[in-house]
Amino acid sequence: MKQWIMVIDVARCHDCNNCFLACKDEFVDNDFLPYSKSMPRHGHRWRDIARTDRGTFPLIDVSFLPWNCMMCENAPCMEAGGDAVYRRDDGIVMIDPAKSKGRRDIMESCPYKAVYWNDALDIPQKCTFCAHLLDDGWKDTRCSQICATGAMKFMQVEADEIEKLCAEEGLQRYRDDLDAKPRVFYKNLYRFTKHFIAGSLILDGECCEGASITVEGNGATFAGKSDGFGDFRVDALDPGEYAVTIQYPGKNPIKRSVKLEESCNLGDISFT
Repeated sequence: MKQWIMVIDVARCHDCNNCFLACKDEFVDNDFLPYSKSMPRHGHRWRDIARTDRGTFPLIDVSFLPWNCMMCENAPCMEAGGDAVYRRDDGIVMIDPAKSKGRRDIMESCPYKAVYWNDALDIPQKCTFCAHLLDDGWKDTRCSQICATGAMKFMQVEADEIEKLCAEEGLQRYRDDLDAKPRVFYKNLYRFTKHFIAGSLILDGECCEGASITVEGNGATFAGKSDGFGDFRVDALDPGEYAVTIQYPGKNPIKRSVKLEESCNLGDISFT
């Protein structure tokens, strides 16, 4: 049977918070039983956006990770919640507002911290993938519908085709080490989870374009080239020790050793 999944492109998210506001607009002061009771106006972010800064000035970037309930295939909240948490045939994980009353353990079981506690109602709450709208024939959640940059796409995929889609499209799960098997997938996740080595190359007092950069370490080799400003960036690196080799025709190669713990800017580098 087809399952609802969400695909989020980290490279497209600009932290505009339209998705967050659309979620609030839909669920604050509105009950959509049997799926959800009203979201509190403050404190809950069923659709949230995390931020990370990488590099040092002037070679830096800021990336944003939209996230919500991951609709996990191996959902820890289902294991904790018993009949208070269930999965619909279309893959959407639901917390029953009536059966979950007083069940803080359901909230505490979520490794993604995507379940919130409603003090006024004494219940755990989370994103429902706008199931009430899907039941009415919608093909989008409010957040994916409003996304101005196309960072979020909502779709149905046959259950046995999900892993194939991930391989073809280069999709990843956030914190896949948790073994929860989320149904929210990410493109360009490296921009949030991995590091880069960057620098600026100078040749005869000018920006050096077209130099070749090789980065070796952690059993892999990565390559890049400097742009028209002499800047280069080799990305998607794990922490570790790397050997950086910079080459330009007719010039002696430049070598650097980098112990990478976070994204690194090697600064201005001149050929001799």
